[in-house]
Amino acid sequence: FMNQCSQPSWSKLNTAAMLHDVFSVTKTHYVLVTDKEMIHKLSKTSPYASCAASAPCIIVPVYHKDDLKCPEYAHIDMAICQENMWLETTSLGLGGVWLGVAPNKDRIQAVKHALNLPLNLEPFSLFPLGYKGEDKKQSERFDDSRIHRI
Repeated sequence: FMNQCSQPSWSKLNTAAMLHDVFSVTKTHYVLVTDKEMIHKLSKTSPYASCAASAPCIIVPVYHKDDLKCPEYAHIDMAICQENMWLETTSLGLGGVWLGVAPNKDRIQAVKHALNLPLNLEPFSLFPLGYKGEDKKQSERFDDSRIHRI
């Protein structure tokens, strides 16, 4: 990542994420982390999060556990919000990495502890983003044998 994170980008990402939230059964909030020490702490919360250390900012989507109308759909709602942000990130020419936190209890606790989140807020993921430092070729994963035609 290049060391930049701009306010206009955040407002567009927020709008993209909130598109789903209007119809969602889960109350979603976002923690925008730009403090370098906190970014470093968050990069240690998962064995897969070391790439976050060089990001200029990390968005941490969280939800209210107390206000869940349908708890079994919370992670689905959060994934939809996260994907909307990811798609908007790409359209803005930014790079982002979706790092899973939930449902791994150790990672959830590590992120809650690092951010000092209240008990009723549950982190879903880490989303480090910024201007891409390099372009990496997308791997080809399409496998026609996985398409079942009826």
